[in-house]
Amino acid sequence: MKKSLNFWQFAGFAFTGIAGTLLHFAYDWSNQSIFFAPFSAVNESTWEHMKILFFPMFIFALVESFVIGKQYENFWCSKLAGTALGLTIIPVSYYTYTGVLGVSADWFNITIFFSAAAAAYLLETWLLKKEKSCRISPLAAFIFLCVLAFAFVVLTFIQPEIPLFQDSNTKLYGIN
Repeated sequence: MKKSLNFWQFAGFAFTGIAGTLLHFAYDWSNQSIFFAPFSAVNESTWEHMKILFFPMFIFALVESFVIGKQYENFWCSKLAGTALGLTIIPVSYYTYTGVLGVSADWFNITIFFSAAAAAYLLETWLLKKEKSCRISPLAAFIFLCVLAFAFVVLTFIQPEIPLFQDSNTKLYGIN
């Protein structure tokens, strides 16, 4: 069981890294197709970078739930915790380093993305191995992830004018 969990969690990290990288460019590669907008980065805002971490993690969790999810009572709770950690690392790291240095570096932003994914999957693995029960039901954790997915889709098209949603290159919001 442990080998299977480690394999699937590493596969999840690899999938998230590859799919997230592809989703970073998918909107532009598709000639800005509205079909790709809800799931891929439509601009260079921090929010859009969180979105390209979220969707690969969520999709992989759905697949993984059918393969090993039933072995772990805390599966969806662990997935929610890992996803929340990854989604927190991206803005905290980005705004901390750009606040201190006053500049943004692409290579460092890429490092943040992969570090957030690694931290998320490491936390999930640790929680799954502990097999500790959650404070919320698995259904509630799954529903919360679905609500997050819905929020990412909706906020692709209706973005508040706050820094989290502002394109760092154009200073515009949403789909340009």
